[in-house]
Order: sequence, then C-alpha cells, then structure tokens
Amino acid sequence: MLIGVPKEIKNHEYRVGLTPAAVKEFVTHGHNVLVQTLAGDAIGFTDEMYLAAGATIADTPEQIFAEAEMIVKVKEPQTNECKMLRKGQTLYTYLHLAPDPEQTRLLVESGATCIAYETVTDGRGGLPLLAPMSEVAGRMSVQAGAHYLEKAHGGSGTLLGGVPGVAPGKVLVIGGGVVGTNAAKMALGLGADVTILDRSLPRLRQLDDIFDGRVKTVFSTVDAIEHYSSHADLVVGAVLIPGAAAPKLLNREQIKAMKPGSVLVDVAIDQGGCFETSKATTHQDPVYVVDDVVHYCVANMPGGVARTSTMALNNATLPFGLALANKGPVQAMLDDENLRAGLNTHQGKVTYKAVVDALGEQLGLTYVPAQEALKA
Repeated sequence: MLIGVPKEIKNHEYRVGLTPAAVKEFVTHGHNVLVQTLAGDAIGFTDEMYLAAGATIADTPEQIFAEAEMIVKVKEPQTNECKMLRKGQTLYTYLHLAPDPEQTRLLVESGATCIAYETVTDGRGGLPLLAPMSEVAGRMSVQAGAHYLEKAHGGSGTLLGGVPGVAPGKVLVIGGGVVGTNAAKMALGLGADVTILDRSLPRLRQLDDIFDGRVKTVFSTVDAIEHYSSHADLVVGAVLIPGAAAPKLLNREQIKAMKPGSVLVDVAIDQGGCFETSKATTHQDPVYVVDDVVHYCVANMPGGVARTSTMALNNATLPFGLALANKGPVQAMLDDENLRAGLNTHQGKVTYKAVVDALGEQLGLTYVPAQEALKA
C-alpha cells in the first residue's frame, strides 16, 4: 500500500502523522510511504531522516492526496484537504465530526473511508488513540491555566501553589477520565487545592485511591458544579462522550457567578466545548474574556508540545495503521471490532451513530452500522 503523510496546515499545528521510526515500520512491512517535504521539520524530523527511513519526499499536498491509498494525518482535514479526498481512499486521523457539519458533509461527499482516532476502542472500553493526547492535554490544561491566572495575562494574580501563609489556588476538574486525572496530577504537583467531579462512583473511588485522598472527589450534579465553580480559580472542562458533542456543563449565568480573573480551560472544545461561552481558539490567539472570566479554548492543545505529542500518538496509532495497510482497510476493520469502531464514514455513508444523532437532521444523514457498510 502507498501511505501518504501531508504536512499539517491547521494554525500552529506542528505534529506529523508518522515519525521516521513509524515510516520505517511500514517500509519493513513492504509498504511505500510518501511524505510531504518539511512535514516534520519543525519538530526535528527532517526530510533526510524520512529518506533514511525509506520514504519518498513529495513537494506538494496535491501529490500526496492524488497518489496515496491511505492518508495518515493528525488533525481533521481542512476544507481544501477534504475536497482532495476520493472514493476508495482511506483517511486515518482525528476527525471530531459531531460538532462540525461542514467537514462531515465534505467527507460524506468524498466517498472516502474515514477512520477517526478518537472513536477507536480497546477491549477494556477505553479509547487508546485518544488517550495519549488526552494525557498531554490534561497536563497542559493546568500549565496553561496557571499561566493565564497571572495578572499580566488577564487573570486574578493567583499562584496555584500559594506560599507559606497564603492559601493555594482552587482547581476544579470536571470529569475524572484521562484528561481529568492528568490535570489533577499537574495541579496537585503545583500544590493547588484540587477537586474532581465525576458522575461515576466507581471512578471516584479509583481516583480517591490513586491520589491517596489528596484531592477531593465529589459526585457531579448541577448543584455541585455551580458551587465548586463559583469558588474556583481554575476550572478544567474534561468531559467526553465518545464521538458526540460535549454536554454544556456551565451556563452563562454560572460563569458570570465565578470569581473575576478566574480561568476556564475547555479541553472538550474539539467536541464543541463543555461551557456555554466556549468558542474554539488557536495557539496564536488562545484566550478571550467573558464576564471577567478568562477562557482558554485552544482546539489542538497538544500541538503546543508537538514533538512529545507526535511520538506519543505514533506509539498508539502505529499498530492499527499497520493492520489497515497489511490487510486492507475493509478486512482489517471486519477482523477487529475495536478498529471498526473508528469508522465514521465509508463510501458516502455515516457509520458512527453519535455523528448522526448530532447532525442527521441538519444534513439529512442516515446511520448505517459500520459492519453493514463494510460488507455492502
């Protein structure tokens, strides 16, 4: 199979779909890899390194999309990239379709087979291709929040860890999954007063054990969210419904009741955001203020530490990518229900129910189960 790796074009996105080490794995398995020139140069993966790994260098994205049988990316395809996709071609990347009707429409029209990293599953009910970036985003959320709490950056001037004689800042983490756990680790490491909200009692018990009682674990209700957010210096939105639009957990009135200069970090922004006032921002222009509350809603947070993120992502995506190339996409997904869970569109059909639930009425979409679509 010919695998294509285009250079990412989203604002300040420096990650790359395949590292040179991953390219070498594909080549060792008998595949050809076409990498766009300078695709990984910004994070130290030079064209020379890709050539040494056995890749061929392409000058333009048009060449990649025209020739490759499978496109491996990091971020969702932008409009001009969607328009270059074609029937019979496979796209393997993050998609986040539920809050993005335009991308969904274009991918359906392309007829391409589009596999979303964020909906591939594992045997334990986890999301193995989302987890590495969730780990990064969770840790970055507190790093970013601490930065924007500084007075010069619009915050209240609060040091999360406090100092002797001055109480530490209060951090509220909404959601106790991978993002929330990693956010809590960072906040706790800085010496903050940390509270995690979650709706799963078994998960709250796990978190209590993980942190040995050093964080507050609270069952998530509307009242709890309202109470703890009004006292927090930093709120991290870390909720996820796989493949679906994020639920809005803080409304405008609740945000208005927060302390002036407090910070919201919405890690769920890729799925539409979990705060009513959230709108996607970029690394170039990451924050805005609503009702004296600083909002950090960067839609590709892990891109800020692109080298670490790329290597962590490749560790997770490579085995599935090799299966797609070795067996062919259809057979690979028929053989593996976890990989099949990643299929979002195939030959003009939408194969992920949460996307149809979110956009079906707007776009006139009908849900077709993945296995049925693949066998058609």
